[in-house]
Amino acid sequence: MVAAFRRQTLAGEMLLLQLAIVVVVLMAVAAVSLAQSEATFNRVEGRRVGALAEQLAAQPLVRSRLVGPSPAEALAPLVYSSRVQSRVTSVTVADRHGRVVSSTNPTVLGDRLPLGEGVGRGRGWSGTLDWDGSRELVAQVPVLGATGDDLGRHLGTVMIGEASPTVWQRLSGASSYLPVYLGVASALGVVGSWLLARRVKRQTLGLEPREITGLAEHREAMLYGIAEGVVALDPQHRVTLVNDMGRRLLDLPEDCVGRDLDELGIEGRLLDVLAGARKEAADPKDEVVVRHGRVLVMNRMTVVKDGRPLGSVTTLRDRTELARLEREIGSFRGTSELLRAQTHEFANQLHTISGLIQIGEQDEVVRYIRALNQRRQSLDMSIGRRVRDTAIAALLMAKASQAAERKVALRLSDRTALDRLTPEDAADVATVVGNLVDNAIDAATSEHGGANEDGGGDGDAPWVEVELRQDHTSVEIVVRDSGPGVAPGLAQEVFAHGFTTKAAREGERGIGLALTRLVCERRGGEIAVTNTSQGAMFSARMSVSHPADAVAEGATR
Repeated sequence: MVAAFRRQTLAGEMLLLQLAIVVVVLMAVAAVSLAQSEATFNRVEGRRVGALAEQLAAQPLVRSRLVGPSPAEALAPLVYSSRVQSRVTSVTVADRHGRVVSSTNPTVLGDRLPLGEGVGRGRGWSGTLDWDGSRELVAQVPVLGATGDDLGRHLGTVMIGEASPTVWQRLSGASSYLPVYLGVASALGVVGSWLLARRVKRQTLGLEPREITGLAEHREAMLYGIAEGVVALDPQHRVTLVNDMGRRLLDLPEDCVGRDLDELGIEGRLLDVLAGARKEAADPKDEVVVRHGRVLVMNRMTVVKDGRPLGSVTTLRDRTELARLEREIGSFRGTSELLRAQTHEFANQLHTISGLIQIGEQDEVVRYIRALNQRRQSLDMSIGRRVRDTAIAALLMAKASQAAERKVALRLSDRTALDRLTPEDAADVATVVGNLVDNAIDAATSEHGGANEDGGGDGDAPWVEVELRQDHTSVEIVVRDSGPGVAPGLAQEVFAHGFTTKAAREGERGIGLALTRLVCERRGGEIAVTNTSQGAMFSARMSVSHPADAVAEGATR
């Protein structure tokens, strides 16, 4: 039973609290009633006892007996009759020296009467006086001589008192209906407390305080204990909840809760994803967004309860490191594809040589091998003469073999000139060149797909041209292709939204060009795309180390 009492329900706690409030209010009302009753008593009874004291002090009998012999015996009948007629508590008469000569209370005879302010100088006084163990509201009036030598002389003092009522007397005297009022107020307070407890119970979905506390603690633990960002918005796109990871990934201020997305400076694709500007599918998919140098994967879910939209919850994951790993894995995948392409090419060449030998054309075999050797040496010399960095040269040779397998001519511009780079610079330049060439090959093959499948068809053969230029502080990369170009509306979207050129046409998400843009911006450069009369042209620029530093580093290696 003790445990049950300690585990009081929310409704019970609210009821007890409201009852306590009702009791406090009733006590305050009673205190106000007592104060008003006391003020009324002092005002009304003070005037009455003051008038009675003045009337008694003005009687000639009182004046004559105060200056005559035996004033106590002469004034006693008058004092008692005044008390009975006036219905007061006490009547007291003192001589000019302040000694009591006559009183309705025999125990004070001969005692000194405590006089109020100004009474000894011939002025009246009224107030509350504690005397002889009782508290009374009294009025003191001086008795002044009216004839002969006593004219205007202070002969004595008359005091009439009325006992102050007790607390219960004041409450009962305040109103005969006061108990009824208090009872009705108590009943209304109890009913109101019960209704309020029921309403609070419904609003908290029947949860008790300890359960609500547990839910809040669990929510905090979940929100701030996971490695993903969480952002909750209401239907007006105001931030209602965000954990530390979400605030860090989106670079939001600490006071972002309660502010809308426009006020927080959220715009572009990030605004579209958070606000759900794009039509959501039945099964929401991850969206890729680039934000302040981070590649974020976001998933938005709309929250609906009882057919009423409550807002949305978006989860965020930082995919920047994962994208870097994907780029490294992609380089290994590119190497394997290059080996596969070369294997396929070598197999075709071996089949040709084998066929020529079988039909007895030994001279034709020699001429065929000599032609293959010259073409290979021409490609190696063309790339090696213009591109002196071995990593970039190897990448271009690999991409040339890959493009040849897809029947795309990869050529190097006559204006290409690239010196040796540091390993860090070469890695970033290779990333940009590889992504741009891959997108260009995809675009070129899509435009000439019908001709490439069977080796025939109308139109010129697809091609991709790479141009690399270098000065003392930067490298410029230009990749042209014979594809259909990029739609004007997607010219910036392909970078900001993480599209590849293929995804821009097919609606699939990618991060190739987004990573390319991140690399360029990290090195203080930029990337842009324009359409030419023959296809698309991607231009990228990034800062690199001075060529002399690269040569010195290569010498040390």
